[in-house]
Amino acid sequence: MDNRIYRIQTAADFVKSRIGAEAPVVGIVLGSGLGRLAEKIEDPVTIPYKEVPELPISTAVGHKGNFIYGKLGGKFVIAMQGRFHYYEGYSMEQVTMGIRVMSKLGIKFLFVSNAAGACNIDYEVGDLVIIKDHINLLPNPLIGPNMDDFGPRFPDMTCPYDLELISKAESLALEMDLRMHKGVYLGSTGPTYETPAEVRYFRTIGADLLGMSTIPEVIVARHCGIRVFGMSVVTNLSNTRNIERNLNDGDDVVIQANLAADRMSELFSRMISSL
Repeated sequence: MDNRIYRIQTAADFVKSRIGAEAPVVGIVLGSGLGRLAEKIEDPVTIPYKEVPELPISTAVGHKGNFIYGKLGGKFVIAMQGRFHYYEGYSMEQVTMGIRVMSKLGIKFLFVSNAAGACNIDYEVGDLVIIKDHINLLPNPLIGPNMDDFGPRFPDMTCPYDLELISKAESLALEMDLRMHKGVYLGSTGPTYETPAEVRYFRTIGADLLGMSTIPEVIVARHCGIRVFGMSVVTNLSNTRNIERNLNDGDDVVIQANLAADRMSELFSRMISSL
């Protein structure tokens, strides 16, 4: 057996032994400061990453590092309360291992969230933004021998973010009277925030949101045939000029994400209920 698949299967078997026979329909990845959605999961089973064999440990600020299984919106779900980042020193195989594990557990949908900086001047701190597309400046997680058990060598990325799920989110946002945008997320390696020149460049090539995660997970989910919905919470406004008053701060990012977490949690819950 491919060693990569052995590691994934070992981790999945352990998680399966803890959650029982009912397969989760939806996987959720909760980014910086957004772990509060996990508190809404009913009858939760919490599995710390450090207990799962072969799985990395999340070290980023605002990432608690747990799988949480239970019911949300009347559906069985499994949430990752914290993710793994390339900037933590992990390989792309490790960064995306949680997605492969959830695929083995049987998820059909993946909801990804993140805290992001806005380089679109129409966005404000606290805004929710549906990710409609992305620009990838991270290493592609599918580099290397293809894992045929999961998907094809060259998965199509024409619609990485599911159009039906986007439409559903827009309809629910109107019902809930939520301020909402749709934008393009650009992922870079980090762990530095962007320079003003970089922000101006990223805006020029079509980015609305800037971050250091999410895209590898989406690529792997699509490789697995999983339908994806993505959402960013705007936690800071990217600096386009060299002025000190617009410094970015990691702790403030978590604070701003927490303030928006309840609105995002309610939207996710309603979307999952309607699946």
